[in-house]
Amino acid sequence: MRAKRPVANALYSACLVLLSLGSCTSAEEPSQGATDAPVFRVDPFWPGPLPNKWILGQVAGVAVDSRDHVWIVHRPGSLTPEEAGAVQTPPISECCVPAPSVIEFAPDGTVVQAWGGPGFEGWVLDGEHGIFVDHEDNVWIGSSGGDVQVVQKFTRSGDLLLQIGELGETGGSADTTRLGRATDFAVDPETNEVFISDGYGNRRVIVFDAATGAYKRHWGAYGEPPADADPGPYAPTAALTRSFRTPVHAVRLSRDGHLYVADRVNNRIQVFRTDGRFLTESIVAPATLSMGSAWDIEFSPDPAQTFLYLADGTNNKVWILRRDDLSIAGEFGRNGRAAGEFHWLHSLAADSRGNLFTGEVDTGKRLQKFVPVGG
Repeated sequence: MRAKRPVANALYSACLVLLSLGSCTSAEEPSQGATDAPVFRVDPFWPGPLPNKWILGQVAGVAVDSRDHVWIVHRPGSLTPEEAGAVQTPPISECCVPAPSVIEFAPDGTVVQAWGGPGFEGWVLDGEHGIFVDHEDNVWIGSSGGDVQVVQKFTRSGDLLLQIGELGETGGSADTTRLGRATDFAVDPETNEVFISDGYGNRRVIVFDAATGAYKRHWGAYGEPPADADPGPYAPTAALTRSFRTPVHAVRLSRDGHLYVADRVNNRIQVFRTDGRFLTESIVAPATLSMGSAWDIEFSPDPAQTFLYLADGTNNKVWILRRDDLSIAGEFGRNGRAAGEFHWLHSLAADSRGNLFTGEVDTGKRLQKFVPVGG
């Protein structure tokens, strides 16, 4: 194993200060003996051409349901006139047409159904962000754009069931009814509570009853009350901040009842019990500046969920971490446009066979599938 870089050593020193609150690791380098990590290859033919001359905008969320069907939410509004030439007035080209915002794919990559987007009944979302399919097959979607400030819950066929937050209103990280450009969701099937990373405007995790939308609790970094004060720009050599930086970008709930939170610009994952008690954290690629390394989180599908996959949209790779100690076991990907490469890797999800599905934003605007081939 290569020697730790000075940046990582500085972070280890900072972590020692936090031992009374939990454990802290820096995941800058792969651990020794990391030969059993999953190995993936891209499937360049999945999902195949979309019907109806559809084209995808920024793929801002990916989820997998109990049928191993893959769901995405994308941003039709991110398409340029040249990309959506067939709907310009007058049309400027034969193709293409913006696809509906939500698409469900069968495991073979064929489209099962599609719905949502501007003009769809009940739809108020703008800058679509994050998608989650819960244990009752309900579909949760958020909005990071404009002043929408709500999360919506739909049936699998697109009927609106619940809206959390107040349209066009936000109240800061202490508010118990309004959101701040929420980004991601996880529903606990045991308690039917929805955990929301909140978000681009606020600096917290907030929990509601998934059936009624009733407020339950919220917390900030380290399980402390969240603060809206800007902690300033991230610096690799500085002490770890006690606050989440915006955006608090993703949440994922493990089978053993731990909630993993992607604190994107802080380059870290924080782990909590579902009541908000802080357990541990890991710094991933701590020298990363700009948009940070912690974008989205998923687990391997084995019963113990041995590995954690972390989407990194700045370094444009997937980090593979051991979930027991959050040490790095492997990685794949790089910045680029070819199959298997990424541009602004934003989200990822795994099916029961261990396949990984990834979505890209900015000008990436792509959905890819990666098949496990070893490890």
